[in-house]
Amino acid sequence: MRGEKLSLKTKIGYGLGDLYGGGAFIILGTYYLHFLTDVVKITPVLAGLIIMVSKIWDAVTDPLMGVISDRTRTRFGRRRPYFLLGIPLIFISFWLLWYPVGFAQEWQRFVYMLFSYLFFVTVITMVMIPYNALAPELTLDYNERTSLTAFRMFFSMLSSVICAILPLEIVKRFDSPKTGYTAMATFFGAFFAIPFLFTFLATKERKEFQQPVFRFTFKEFLEPFRNKTFVYVLLMYLFSFLTMDVIMSILIYYMTYYIKKGNITNLALGVLLISEIVFIPFWSFVARKYGKRIAFLSSVMVWIVAMLYSLTITPASPTALIFLFAAFTGIGTGGVVITIYSIFADVPDVDELMSGKRREGIYSGLFTFMRKLSSAVGLFLVSSLISVAGYRPGQEQTETFLLVLRFMFAFLPVVLLTLALIFALKYPLTKDLHDTLKKILQLKRQNSQLSEELRAQEENLKTKLVG
Repeated sequence: MRGEKLSLKTKIGYGLGDLYGGGAFIILGTYYLHFLTDVVKITPVLAGLIIMVSKIWDAVTDPLMGVISDRTRTRFGRRRPYFLLGIPLIFISFWLLWYPVGFAQEWQRFVYMLFSYLFFVTVITMVMIPYNALAPELTLDYNERTSLTAFRMFFSMLSSVICAILPLEIVKRFDSPKTGYTAMATFFGAFFAIPFLFTFLATKERKEFQQPVFRFTFKEFLEPFRNKTFVYVLLMYLFSFLTMDVIMSILIYYMTYYIKKGNITNLALGVLLISEIVFIPFWSFVARKYGKRIAFLSSVMVWIVAMLYSLTITPASPTALIFLFAAFTGIGTGGVVITIYSIFADVPDVDELMSGKRREGIYSGLFTFMRKLSSAVGLFLVSSLISVAGYRPGQEQTETFLLVLRFMFAFLPVVLLTLALIFALKYPLTKDLHDTLKKILQLKRQNSQLSEELRAQEENLKTKLVG
């Protein structure tokens, strides 16, 4: 583990953990709003409110879990104990999330769904923040982190394919949608929980990163925002993943009411996600050959072209054309996902240059919060817009609604992706700069004296990377 290269067992074991992160959000983004409005019978505004209220909770718990994780000291390390603790809680929280309560009053159903969602996001916080924080210390090598991320994204995207296609198939096998959703939740609760046993067993943590516990101050929540590199990565991540959440949450409405082929929604999503998997080696190559920023920029441009291409699709378009659009979109989204997580793994190194501490947890907490925030904002935005546009559940929609739906699907993603492009162009950490950074940090961890040349390079790095 002290070497720069990782074993295949470690890469696979670590990657298996993102069956949860990759799959759970796909099911939520694709089906949860529809589940709340059409199965539990909650109005779209209240459904969006459930998601938004949970973000107030996340704003506290996500950074707090990062602080707790950074300060955890056990014989298993700082991060891995939470994988074991999470196994039963992942199953229970996911099952409760999809239990369709039959209370007579809407406010009662609203309260139950709110609390079940809060429990779910708390468990996600407890498990995924340590999981994200573990990656930067598994290897310190710039390109090996890309390889580790590729393994993680393979399992994440594989889970996404399964979670895009299978949930609806399970639900449809039951006469009652309520029974179907309960069965679906039982299966996927186990699917997400069990792999963390393998993640726990296959990974180890660096002892040299488990420094004596440093005193907590509230400045710790604010200091990452002084890190210019982190701020740009965070904005790249926010706008690109918000785009993904908007598309996923609106897809079932777009396919059902505009394209009139709602029965193939899960298949189109499956094509998109399979394309992501197929192009993992390509984007990994681009990141190693030309740098992570170039790979991110290129994949966003592909994605923008795909969304503009969607304007050519009409209800009369052949199914093959819809699948072609889905595949083209998957190529772009796959590159974004691989590169952004690989880029994130380098951020705690910049923080160590700035603070002298290893604080992967607090950065993971902020990153995880932004991921959940993007999901919540996407669902709330879509639920509000379709409500204002006059959405009528299970009925024929007006021409005005269909027009709004079509332009939301195409142009809103383009605007968000353009913002992601702008911040990616400002991202400063190249491979050459990271090699220098890694060399300086290794010497400082060994309490070695830096040469005059390295001290000058250190100050240069602080100017370029921290600001």
